[in-house]
Amino acid sequence: MKHFTFSILVLGFCSLLISACTNQYAVNTNLDKENFSQYFSPAAVTIYQNEQEFTAKYKSLGGVEGESCQRKAHHELPNEIDARTHARSAAYQLGANAIIFSGCTLIEDNQANKQCIRTRVCYGRAFFIDKTNNTKQ
Repeated sequence: MKHFTFSILVLGFCSLLISACTNQYAVNTNLDKENFSQYFSPAAVTIYQNEQEFTAKYKSLGGVEGESCQRKAHHELPNEIDARTHARSAAYQLGANAIIFSGCTLIEDNQANKQCIRTRVCYGRAFFIDKTNNTKQ
C-alpha cells in the first residue's frame, strides 16, 4: 500500500510540475493570416488570350508586370512561370480576376536591378469580369 501511495504522489507531483511549466511559455510566430490569402491569390486570376474570350461585362484595371530573378550565375535561369505568377499576384492586388499577357522578355545584365544578373519580365493587362452577369455588353 505504501508503494501505491508513493506512486500516486510522484505522479501527482509530475503532473503539477508539467502543468506549471506550460503556463509560462508563449508561442510567437511569423505567420500572418494575410500571407495565407496572398499565397493563393494568383489562382484567383484566370489567364485569357484576348478580350473576345470574356463572356460577361468587364472592366480594365490597368497594366501589371511580374518578374523572375537570377541572383547568381550558378542559380537557375529566371523563368516565365514565376514571372507570370507574380504578374497574376499584382493583378489580384488591383482587384482583378482575369489577365491577358502581352509578352515576356529576358533582360540580360540587368543594370536597373543590381540584385539580378538576368531577369525575366512578363507584362499583362488586369481585368475584372463581372461573373454575376453572364451577358456581355
